[in-house]
Formats: sequence, structure tokens, C-alpha cells
Amino acid sequence: MNKQAHSTTILPFSGYQKFVIFLLATTQFTVILDFMVMSPLGDMLMKALSLSPSKFGLAVSAYAFSAGISGLLTAGFADRFDRKKLLLFFYCGFIAGTIFCGLATSYPALIAARIITGLFGGVIGSISMAIITDLFTLEQRGRVMGFVQMGFGASQVLGVPIGLILANNWGWEATFLMVAGLAIIMAVTIALKLQPVNKHLALQQTRSAFKHLKHTIIIRDYRIGFTATALLSIGGFMMMPFSAAFAINNLHITTYQLPALFMVSGLSSLVIMPAVGRLSDKVDKFIIFAVASAWMMVMVTIYTNLGPTPLWLVMVLNVLMLSGIMSRMIPSSALTSAIPDAADRGAFMSINASLQQIAGGIAAAIAGMIVVQKDKFSPLENYNKVAYVVIFISIISLYLLYRVSELVKRKSRRPAPDSLPDEILVAGAES
Repeated sequence: MNKQAHSTTILPFSGYQKFVIFLLATTQFTVILDFMVMSPLGDMLMKALSLSPSKFGLAVSAYAFSAGISGLLTAGFADRFDRKKLLLFFYCGFIAGTIFCGLATSYPALIAARIITGLFGGVIGSISMAIITDLFTLEQRGRVMGFVQMGFGASQVLGVPIGLILANNWGWEATFLMVAGLAIIMAVTIALKLQPVNKHLALQQTRSAFKHLKHTIIIRDYRIGFTATALLSIGGFMMMPFSAAFAINNLHITTYQLPALFMVSGLSSLVIMPAVGRLSDKVDKFIIFAVASAWMMVMVTIYTNLGPTPLWLVMVLNVLMLSGIMSRMIPSSALTSAIPDAADRGAFMSINASLQQIAGGIAAAIAGMIVVQKDKFSPLENYNKVAYVVIFISIISLYLLYRVSELVKRKSRRPAPDSLPDEILVAGAES
């Protein structure tokens, strides 16, 4: 067992595996950018549409709640189709919703567009995770997660700054149209180049979609993973919606300095993500998560209590804070992906992604109720209280992810007859 794990760890990626990583990373880039850009556009949207913090929080939540509902509805049959076809179907719906966002001219239209985008876009991450889990062994997934989740950093290095420049010159709607244009290119590439991902179909049983969903939910080990994901998402989402508004109104960063702030943060993530991914394949994943969580708690406390601050110092503190936040994402995702058996991966990932989105929507809505702004140009109040709630939730998350880590270790020590052996995973990835 140990020899096999060691040999799998040092196995280089095949050319096709590298292409799949690039394809999934770029696809994630467009989906993450569509969601992430709501935060930097937050101050612009709040001023243009005369939105209160609570209304803007609802606009962010609309995507998250619809994405969560969509994930739950698709979980029962997620393992019954070729994952490539499933990815294409939902990606095309995501593109349509994003175009609708770019054409929205009122707050109700924006809410409707975000709901449509969430219904389709919210499932894409879970499908990608299922593809990764099918094609890569656990010992490889830390590196794969590191590259795929570079979409988060790339969205800040390229997508968000370019989107903000477009928004500053042609209005916030132009940003969504840019995302849709790039996504269309990726959809064509998926259709032409990605091979079918359907080996899991051989493991399927005859139970109905509803029974498959119920079967996945009632398994105790799976529920521990779901709970950990939900709490991690609440902690991760609460501060994000108002980060740009806080930088502009409290730290006195201008709208024209905002692209540089996001670009620096994104560049740092392009370095941090792969490094943490490689480290998580060599060091205990929970240890990395615990250290990153402690660092994040310190930095969010410092950052949310700042007043007017020079741009260079805001950049430094923002990078330090994001390094803790991002360094939690990779080990937690890799550990959670190892919980389900092969026949349940699609359903597990869909439910997991649904809970992630729903929890994120709840977090954004709660943050909108905590944060107060007296008028369009006043500083945000109570943003530091949001950080304190995040810290409390992160402490609970530490305990839950420790339990996930122990589950994964225990599972690795016993044979799993209904899972795909590493030899099949690697052979399928290289074919």
C-alpha cells in the first residue's frame, strides 16, 4: 500500500492529463470570475442602482441559493451520465445566464439573471471535481487542485482588473459580456477536445435518482463532509461581497486603484496555490489547513479594523490575508474529495457544491444585515463584526475537518471494492 502510494505520488502527468487540468482550470476561471466580479463591482452597483448593503447582499445570495438548489436537483442523476455531456449542458446554461446579466438594466432583472446563472453555473464546480476524482489519484489531487483553483487567482490577475477597466469605461454590464465571450470559446473546446468521462457508469446500480440521492445523504461519513463544507463556505463567503466597498469607502482606495489591488492579490495566488498544492501532497493536509486557518484569523482581525490606509500597505495586508484563506481551500477540497466511493462521487460532489453555495448565500445575506452604510459615500460600519463571526465559524471548521481527515485515513487503510483502483484511474487518464 505504501509503495503504491509513493509510486503514484511521483508519477508524472500525461499529456492528456495536463490538457484536462488546463481545460478545467480555464473553465473554473470563467465561472469563478462571473461570481467573483460581483464583489469588485459592488460599490459601482450599489451607487448605480441605489442599493443598500442588504439589497446587494441579496443580489450575491441570489446566485448562491439558485446554485445550491440546482445542485440538489441534479445530485440524484449526476452519476448516470457521461460527465463531459453534463459539463457541456450546464456550461451552456451558465453562458446564457451571464449574457442576461450583461443585458440587465434594473435591479429585478439583475436578480433574475443571477438566479439563472446560478442554476447552471453552480453545478459546474462539482462536475469538475468529479472528473478530477475519476482521472487522478488522491496522491495527485493536491497538485491538480492547486492548478485548477488557480482560476481564483487568474480571475484576479486578468479577469477582475480587465473587467473593472471595462466597467469604468463602458459600464458594469460590459464585464459580464466579456465573461460570456470567453466562456463560449471554452465551451467549443470542451465539445471538440475533451474525451468522454464515463467509466463510473459501469459501477452504477439500478436504484432511482431519488434513492441514489437519499442513499448519498444518509451515509454518516458523507454527512460529516457536507457539514464541514457548509461551515467552511459560511466563513469564506461572509467578508467577500463587501471587500471592494470596504476598500473604497473605509480604506480610501479609488476605483482606478482597485484593479491594481486585485491584480497584486491574484499574482500572489498564482504563486501560493501551486506551492500549497505540492505541499499538500507531501505533508498531512489537515496540518496545512490548521496553520492556514490560524493565520487567516489573525489577518482578518487586522484588516477589518483598518482606517484610511496607503495603497501599498493595503496590498501587503490583503495578500497576507488571502494567503491564509486560499491555503485552506486546497487541502480541504482534496480531503473532502476522498470521502465518497466511486459510484457516489457525482452525487456527493453535487450535494457538497449545493451546500457550499447555499451556505455562501446565507453568509452573504447575513453579512448584508450586519454591515451598515448611512449613505452612498459613507464608510461601511460593522465590517469587523463580520470578521469576528468568521473566526468563530473557522474554529468549529477546524474540528470538523479534523474528523474528515481521520475518515480519509481510516478509509485508505481498508479495501474499497466499489471504488476505482489507482491503476484504473491512471490508465483511464492516460488513454
